[in-house]
Amino acid sequence: MTRLHSDVAPTAPAPLPVRPRSRGRFVLGLFAILASAGIALVTVTDPYAGATAAPFYQQPVLVKATGVQRYKIAGGYVDIDMTRDGYKVVDAQQQQPAPKAAAAAGGSSSSSSGGGGSSSAAGASGASFTTPVGTAQTYAAQAVASRGWAPSEFSCLVNLWNRESGWNTHAANPSGAYGIPQSLPGSKMSAAGPDWQNSYQTQINWGLGYISGSYGSPCGAWAHSNAYNWY
Repeated sequence: MTRLHSDVAPTAPAPLPVRPRSRGRFVLGLFAILASAGIALVTVTDPYAGATAAPFYQQPVLVKATGVQRYKIAGGYVDIDMTRDGYKVVDAQQQQPAPKAAAAAGGSSSSSSGGGGSSSAAGASGASFTTPVGTAQTYAAQAVASRGWAPSEFSCLVNLWNRESGWNTHAANPSGAYGIPQSLPGSKMSAAGPDWQNSYQTQINWGLGYISGSYGSPCGAWAHSNAYNWY
């Protein structure tokens, strides 16, 4: 048997080339580790700890109106203190109003579809004293403020009832309208009190209730009166 052999030693295989590490993979791996750590921290800590709201959002949603509001009345002004119940009169002259001349036919009348102007007259009880305009308007200003209406609403009310009755508690109209608000008929004001014929408080309370229910505010009633010559 012949043995075959070679005098040439076998060569070792060439080593594989070493690839350099990628810097991009290193950065990507580091970012993944940091992101995972951040998520873990969020789950165990309050992200809003120590946070403070902006000044705007720290204010209360509703702020109760306070302070003194000034209303112009006949002969002066009345200051309504919104921080407490009550009011005070400043330089209000108690003047007896002159009788208002009857308006032309087709004039305005409260809670009616029309009618003539009013004239001064005593109530059914025969009372002849008419509350001074300043006194009636001072009470009306306090009542307007207590309903949350602005002083501008009181100005509309003054204009409205100047036209209707001159703020005369005994203003009577041939149509049957009566009193400061010229209720038609006057007896409807008995819902606010049995003294409706002579009490400016009862008449004003009823009139404001009627205005609120029918027009929303005195300025709404004044606008209607200007448009249709009645309210």
